[in-house]
Amino acid sequence: MHTEDIIRQLSANGPVFQAMLSHLPQAMVDWKPAPGKWCLLEIVCHLLDEEKEDFRTRTRHTLETPGNPLPPIDPAGWVTSRSYLQQDYHETLDRFLKERAISVEWLLTLHNPDWSRAYLHPKFGPMSASMFLHNWLAHDYHHLRQIIRLKYEYLHHSSTEDLSYAGNW
Repeated sequence: MHTEDIIRQLSANGPVFQAMLSHLPQAMVDWKPAPGKWCLLEIVCHLLDEEKEDFRTRTRHTLETPGNPLPPIDPAGWVTSRSYLQQDYHETLDRFLKERAISVEWLLTLHNPDWSRAYLHPKFGPMSASMFLHNWLAHDYHHLRQIIRLKYEYLHHSSTEDLSYAGNW
């Protein structure tokens, strides 16, 4: 997939996230399918942090200063250290969507970037700007799938109706 296509998909995914995550009952936002699994609130908080501090920051870093160490991140630790469950869902969703728009705007301002520029990670080896960009889109797809699964599981959990008519999940 060409970088232009990836950027278009990242842009198109903003409204997809908005449609999938807006106008939901609070019970669905807070519901967890099992202990240790994330609810929609935690997913939205994670998407916001990853947008700002992982993918956009690390893609920019690799394009501009690949010889410097990557800025540290702690996605698993942020769940508790940033009190995801105490965040306001709607405010966090709005912030994520604004950050996505900022990311796409930034990506569109790049003129002939060298996507092959790479940070040499001590454990993983070369990590190119192209690799970060491709993984940014893959991360979207991962969480879109997770959101759909969670919404389906919530419907199954909260409904007294047999959902088998819809087809095999």
